[in-house]
Amino acid sequence: MRALVLELDSLPSLREATDAADVDLAAAATLAELAGVDAVRLGLSPDGKPVREEDVRDTRRAARRLELRMAPGQELVRLALDVQPHAVLLAAEGSEGRSAAHPLDLRQGADGLGAVVRALREAGMGVAMLVSPSLESVKAAHAAGASGIEIYTGSIVDLPAPQRRAELQPLGDAARLGAKLGLEVGLGGGLGYRSLPEVLAACGAAERVAVGRAALTRALLVGLDRALRDLRALL
Repeated sequence: MRALVLELDSLPSLREATDAADVDLAAAATLAELAGVDAVRLGLSPDGKPVREEDVRDTRRAARRLELRMAPGQELVRLALDVQPHAVLLAAEGSEGRSAAHPLDLRQGADGLGAVVRALREAGMGVAMLVSPSLESVKAAHAAGASGIEIYTGSIVDLPAPQRRAELQPLGDAARLGAKLGLEVGLGGGLGYRSLPEVLAACGAAERVAVGRAALTRALLVGLDRALRDLRALL
């Protein structure tokens, strides 16, 4: 069965937007795992917003498996080495430096990333890279020593149907290449209840799926347990 990763970033974003003081990420992680989630994930940014260092430490103590999504900068790598999450997803910083939720630019290879990957893997963490759905990006991540990839679907899921179907072909090709190279293959970026079946049908090689905002939004209506069990059923 495919693994399900729940991204919790929407909760600290809500805390920041509303100045709420009672957002409990540790409790959310525990409830998510009870509902069948295989891992929870937090995204780090250089300015410590919206996810704070204490959020990471509290969630690390509560979660059976915590993943961090972050850019490969020195300060964030140092924090990961200190906190010791179970896995790290290396990604590019957002346009405002507030999040690391975009694929790495690997068009010129992965020069400079090898040292980061080695440091994290030597500390016992799994290291994946968020990559665009292209064969070249998959090859570059493999060359840099990553143990897995997460293929970015955020640029695909909201396209009009004809364009979306055309883009699913290279997405599936990238997933198959990753599996052939021995990488753990994941999917992530804008995925939700409506888009998942179509994307998974095109990417049979995918072993894990990351979902965030869609699951937490649905949880407002039906509760976190039901929202996550419904999501698990789609996998």
